Amino acid sequence: MNIVANWSYPTAIKMGRGRIKELADACKTLGMKKPLLVTDRGLAPMQITQTALDVLEEAGLGRALFADVDPNPNEINLEAGIKAYKDGGHDGVVAFGGGSGLDLGKCVAFMAGQTRPVWDFEDIGDWWTRANSDGIAPIVAVPTTAGTGSEVGRASVITNSVTHVKKIIFHPKFLPGVVICDPELTVGMPKMITAGTGMDAFAHCLEAYSSPFYHPMSQGIALEGMRLVKEYLPRAYKDGTDLEARTNMMSAAAMGAVAFQKGLGAIHSLSHPIGAVYNTHHGMTNAVVMPPVLRFNRSAIEEKIARAAAYLGISGGFDGFYDYVLSLRAELGVPENLTAMGIKSDRVDELTAMAIEDPSCGGNPVKMTLENTKALFLDCF
Repeated sequence: MNIVANWSYPTAIKMGRGRIKELADACKTLGMKKPLLVTDRGLAPMQITQTALDVLEEAGLGRALFADVDPNPNEINLEAGIKAYKDGGHDGVVAFGGGSGLDLGKCVAFMAGQTRPVWDFEDIGDWWTRANSDGIAPIVAVPTTAGTGSEVGRASVITNSVTHVKKIIFHPKFLPGVVICDPELTVGMPKMITAGTGMDAFAHCLEAYSSPFYHPMSQGIALEGMRLVKEYLPRAYKDGTDLEARTNMMSAAAMGAVAFQKGLGAIHSLSHPIGAVYNTHHGMTNAVVMPPVLRFNRSAIEEKIARAAAYLGISGGFDGFYDYVLSLRAELGVPENLTAMGIKSDRVDELTAMAIEDPSCGGNPVKMTLENTKALFLDCF
């Protein structure tokens, strides 16, 4: 079954195999004449990246690449990207890749016209209004994984290289003008990345669904996103060339990021500090801490999760759902706990303090305190 669709929620999304061919048109739609393609070091030499650059070059839009991007991008990468953007006289960004390439690309487009430091635009209150919105360059986003959903997000996660804290930088204009979701770009993803990114999408949907805030639209999207992951992630993991599964996982990833406008929770507030301190894969870390967080939140979400389980065709209410998560993790080769991931518990106090400061903490169904968060962390080892 060949899935092709055009959506304009929450932005223009061109979904379907082979649609990378429309990249130059997407750039031109947003008025770009000389885009800079931003991706990470690992993706830079790959065929999919070269193909994207070919499409731009053949359309007379040049062939400019910036790929000095770490797996958890930081302000040093950002400064280098802004310099490349300005030195090259660019007028827009193609953010290309997984979470790191997308986040950094979006942030380069945002910061290219700002005079204040990036930390002044952290997602706190109305800090985003400090930005000069006329200075924000247009963005086309091209995801090559199916996890973060950063292609439909209004923020970027940037790690402070000095403090090792992940900061969420927010502005409504971070939302790319056009998104190209071509499942063929995800075919070469290694199994571990397929599993980790897929579990990231699942964590976004699960946490948004469980969040106590009122947002029925997000609620519905989160629920269907979980169903798509349940149905298609094991297929994509087993056979990377299963394009129907790859397409549906791209949809689930975008849905998770749209849904989490409703809030995230303890899975992310634990996983952000672990990733910042130990440089672990974000989605895989989410998957590792997911069962302890479900246990932690049980009293507040039992009924809600029972409803989700029924929709997902899982019997046994909350317990059935919990067992399903354990079996899915086992099927995808997710480490049992943080110890199995190679992390020691000697810095648990520091991680706990960081978790409580993380913006995701506010969306958790059970209020997080230093005491119960430390106990939760220890439960993850």
